[in-house]
Amino acid sequence: MSPAKDHPSQIALPLSIAGGVNSHRIVVGNANAGIVDALRNPDHWPFRAAVLTGPTRSGKSLLGRWASAQGIEVVDGADQLDEADVFHRWNSVQDGGSNAGQSLLLIANVTPWDVTLPDLKSRLVGSLHLAIGEPDDAMAAELIEAHAEARSLSLAEGAAEYLVPRTRRSFADIEALVATIDRISLERAHPATMSVWRAALEALHGPPQAKLL
Repeated sequence: MSPAKDHPSQIALPLSIAGGVNSHRIVVGNANAGIVDALRNPDHWPFRAAVLTGPTRSGKSLLGRWASAQGIEVVDGADQLDEADVFHRWNSVQDGGSNAGQSLLLIANVTPWDVTLPDLKSRLVGSLHLAIGEPDDAMAAELIEAHAEARSLSLAEGAAEYLVPRTRRSFADIEALVATIDRISLERAHPATMSVWRAALEALHGPPQAKLL
């Protein structure tokens, strides 16, 4: 197993992306390490084509931008485009097309991507399918730090250890948690310490349930 799958790391985007939380780096962990490896080796993709899917706010577009900087042709939001156009893009990376020899990454925002055009469906079946999973505890902790860093939010020591067991394990919820901590910290003009963490958790998930004896 590669070290990236055991310990989250970051890959710096080789381009400037303005705005957005977590806009300067991509956290690599259990949920996407295999995808990063695949994006680094597009010559190994069947038919030089891959389809990337994943949960909301899981970094699909950031990975797409990083892949584009590596010379991969990227179609973000492919599921929202005319299927005939996507079909022609797929064909264009095969021998004889205007983009022959280039690899193609199709990013879909729905899972599964329900394709109705038979020609496109048959080609996607043979393409490499890359699916981002849900973050484990180690990756969730790194995501909290990355989102806080992107917001220039200073979290008191022990934030990840306190927050990870108490929040939902999803990219969208982790991002929302950091955003809520930032908002409450600003509203109260108070550092992001445990009292703010607790308020943010309660705002998102409701009051903690009392344990039954």
